[in-house]
Amino acid sequence: MTSSLTERAANDDQQVEAGWRPFLRRNRRYLQALATLLVIGLFGLAIFHLTSEVQYDDVVQALADTSWTSVVAAILFTALSFFALTFYDVGALEYVRRKLPYADVALTAACAYAVGNTAGFGALSGGAIRYRAYSRLGIEPENIARIIAFVTLAFGLGLLTVTCLSLLAVGEYVAPLTGLDPFWLRMIAVAILGTVLAVFVKGRDGHEVTIGRFALRMPDSRTSSRQFLVTALDLAASATVLYVLLPAGTIGWPAFLAIYSLAVGIGVLSHVPAGLGVFETIIIATLGHSADVDTILGALVLYRVIYHVLPLLIAIAVVVGIELRQLSGHPVASSVRRIGGRITPLLLATLGIVLAIMLVLSSVTPTPDENLAFLEGLLPLPIVEGAHFLASLLGLALVIVSRGLAQRLDGAWWASVAIAVAALLLSLIKAIALVEAGMLAFFLVGLIASRRLFVRPASLFGQALTLPWLTALGVICLGGFVVLMFVYRDVDYSHELWWQFEFSAEAPRGLRALLGVTIGASAIAIWSLMRPAASGAEPASDDAMERALAIVEAQDMSDANLVRMGDKSLMFSADGRAFIMYGQRARSWIALFDPVGPVDAWPELIWQFIETARASGCRAVFYQVSPLGLAYYADAGLRAFRLGELAHVDLARFEMKGGKWANLRQQVSRAQRDGLEFKMVAPADVPAIMGELTAISDAWLAHHNAKEKGFSLGAFDPDYLAEQPVAVLTYEGRIVAFANILVTATKQEGTVDLMRFAPDAPKGSMDFLFAQVMEHLKAEGYRTFNLGMAPLSGMSSRQIAPVWDRAGRTFFEHGERFYNFKGLRAFKSKFHPHWQPRYLVASGGINPILALMDATFLIGGGFKGVMKK
Repeated sequence: MTSSLTERAANDDQQVEAGWRPFLRRNRRYLQALATLLVIGLFGLAIFHLTSEVQYDDVVQALADTSWTSVVAAILFTALSFFALTFYDVGALEYVRRKLPYADVALTAACAYAVGNTAGFGALSGGAIRYRAYSRLGIEPENIARIIAFVTLAFGLGLLTVTCLSLLAVGEYVAPLTGLDPFWLRMIAVAILGTVLAVFVKGRDGHEVTIGRFALRMPDSRTSSRQFLVTALDLAASATVLYVLLPAGTIGWPAFLAIYSLAVGIGVLSHVPAGLGVFETIIIATLGHSADVDTILGALVLYRVIYHVLPLLIAIAVVVGIELRQLSGHPVASSVRRIGGRITPLLLATLGIVLAIMLVLSSVTPTPDENLAFLEGLLPLPIVEGAHFLASLLGLALVIVSRGLAQRLDGAWWASVAIAVAALLLSLIKAIALVEAGMLAFFLVGLIASRRLFVRPASLFGQALTLPWLTALGVICLGGFVVLMFVYRDVDYSHELWWQFEFSAEAPRGLRALLGVTIGASAIAIWSLMRPAASGAEPASDDAMERALAIVEAQDMSDANLVRMGDKSLMFSADGRAFIMYGQRARSWIALFDPVGPVDAWPELIWQFIETARASGCRAVFYQVSPLGLAYYADAGLRAFRLGELAHVDLARFEMKGGKWANLRQQVSRAQRDGLEFKMVAPADVPAIMGELTAISDAWLAHHNAKEKGFSLGAFDPDYLAEQPVAVLTYEGRIVAFANILVTATKQEGTVDLMRFAPDAPKGSMDFLFAQVMEHLKAEGYRTFNLGMAPLSGMSSRQIAPVWDRAGRTFFEHGERFYNFKGLRAFKSKFHPHWQPRYLVASGGINPILALMDATFLIGGGFKGVMKK
């Protein structure tokens, strides 16, 4: 009986687990967002309790009492910290064996950290800055990924090491926060340091270190030592920024360094943007017994302004200065100008978020008494009340348009200008807030100076906010609530507060403003999450096909003829000069190749495709794209992952003479002696041989136990085959092999798509067929021959290769069971081609893996098709 009950309980547990896991996987992003808001709420509650004896006026007075010498010292140490931060990128570039001018690297790194420290979420992050900047400077996507990984790992290990070293010296200061005895705290630090040291010793000189399921390739000892010194300098300088703002004698500098490092580390682990609230809680909890909490709060506010906001303002001033010098005709380094043009929208979007927070927080904090008295004698109460309430709503609106600024929308630019002007006027009317007005004026100047960058005509209101942006709205609302409760903690709540309208009634004014922001943010979130998805992908109409074929004929890319299959949807640019062909599988909209058409039409079409896919609740994916368009995809916030290499043969140099062509020349001669004959059949004559071609195709499929593919490969379809030339091999008067040839009117490139041969075709028929096709196209005046892609070819096996490359390389070497990767590469290598990388482009996280799976199933015709090869 007991055994039966136990077994039943175990089965019930398994059913519950089976039911929860899919739920967690489906809603992982939403749960992470809720967890972020929960963490902020908990730490906000902790701060509220830790500051129970603190008055808002005391904090304001502490800010006013801070000496200018301390502020200047904090600014100098901020400059030193950011100088040190640039050497993360310098070291990363050396690690991947690339070299760029220091000015380019310093600008990129400084802007990346200015954005990452301030925003630290989603589309606004240091990684996005680096992708946009370094892609413009010619760094390959896989190397950019290595740079980002190197920078992240170097900072993480350096932070961990510095924190543990500090704990050894000052463990008694940190022990009360953790609840551990200082002895045990030091023992934990020793254990961590021992582990880190063992990892570095074992992984010295680039050896791989395996920890459980994870494998980590370490840099050489020289690089590791140098990056540790960079981290130590960065942390020491940034800690000193806050240290000089604290009252003298609060705590010794070594002890403070340990506390600061711990606070930064926990803030990073919390995944809260900029560690907001988490960092402050730890600093207050550890230093609250050594100094007045109001002075610590004042120092923390100044620290956030000096170390987080000031570098962002300086970065914007630099890139705006580049824009202004360009407009004035002054010479500026072209590479720096290119970087500035790519990252300015992200910088302005980040500043927009900062200003939005400022407008919301200023609406829940009281106006200085002297300013309020001046306004009372100048303006009627309804105008002041209205200005106060509208300014908070403008803060909410600025969050929304900031996303459009990051995407370079012209509508977002106009809306931002209007909001900045209105908010500037309202900030003067509601509180004579000169600092607030000055920040808004700076934002306005930055917008006007960079007007040429915001030229995308996409609809601002046609885009729903993504989850990171909705999380940002939640963070702002929670932050406003915490500040409101702190400022007016001595005001007893009553329902009458909502209806008090007096110049001195500051708490009711703040309540109404926060309520308006919360209701507005909730409405936006509900609309973004619940609005119906746009219509999905639709088959191409006859008219669309005619337009697409006209574009294909005028372009050089022969593979674009795959549009003739009619199995893909089409999306045209606004001017009709270019199109994207794509298919849909699950939640992926997968575009095949780069856009087809003039390159200057690509950027807007890429954005259009991404936005339409997102509006349909799907991810945008680009499959088999060339290096030519990588900068455009990076600008759109997507990342590139190598798929393999495409083989091109220069037909002008294709001549089967010399030693390197000996094997191929012998096979061609043998095929001719065996009686194989080559013939190119014009499209008009293809229907006459369709019966023979059908028989060969059916026999080939049966012999290989395969089914027709699609999307990136042509399938056997009589109408499709009859639209382009077909190359055939005859043996003893009958056709034994064929391949359809894809060409365009420009005669820049030709390629082979569908290749089939009879089971009894003589050995070496395919080599002979390809050689004859290239000879024929060369005689016809074609310049290159596209041999197609070798999947997973060219994946890096170097020690610094990212996980994606190492996994692809492993599959290439040992995946014969699933696909003949090495054999395909070897076949194409017979023709001594030039190899060019091809990429899968998608957003980060797990999306590339899901996108590749969807693309595989789309090509193979579903799971069964993939399993049948």
